[in-house]
Amino acid sequence: MNEGRLYYVMGPSGAGKDSVLGWVRSHGVSHDVICAHRYITRPAQAGGENHVALSEAEFLLRVHRGLFALTWRAHGLHYGIGREIEHWLERGAKVMVNGSRDAYLQALERYPALQPVLITASRETMATRLASRGRETSEDIAARLARSDAYQMPAGVLVIHNDGDLAEAGAALLDAITQTH
Repeated sequence: MNEGRLYYVMGPSGAGKDSVLGWVRSHGVSHDVICAHRYITRPAQAGGENHVALSEAEFLLRVHRGLFALTWRAHGLHYGIGREIEHWLERGAKVMVNGSRDAYLQALERYPALQPVLITASRETMATRLASRGRETSEDIAARLARSDAYQMPAGVLVIHNDGDLAEAGAALLDAITQTH
């Protein structure tokens, strides 16, 4: 059986990464694409992505037991990707993880053959999406946009633009995954 491929998906706030991943989650099964859930110390009802909600104590217990393939902290929360992805990769699956730009080098060190994917959108689109969420102040939005502007893309990154129709961005990602495996 062939070794699978890990797709490390990242993107700035407001690029619509969670929406694109959600689209692929609902359309990628027939293409043998598995989207890993993230484990987050955020309540399940907090909105946003479909994730596994853990208390900080449970998260740290899982870290201690070695149950995560990757972990990082962002926005005051703990994030993790479960070791189950290794089982899926060993069985030839195409595995997508919802990663962080800040944790990319950690992921690359652990999985040198991973394919980085950047979901992005125009600055205007991201600003509009962030404002419509109602979670950030105008200063927070400006800081997030500045962070996006300063980001240096890794070599070999697959870029998906998500300014228009969600299905177009999702299909572009799914097509790229099925053609590179």
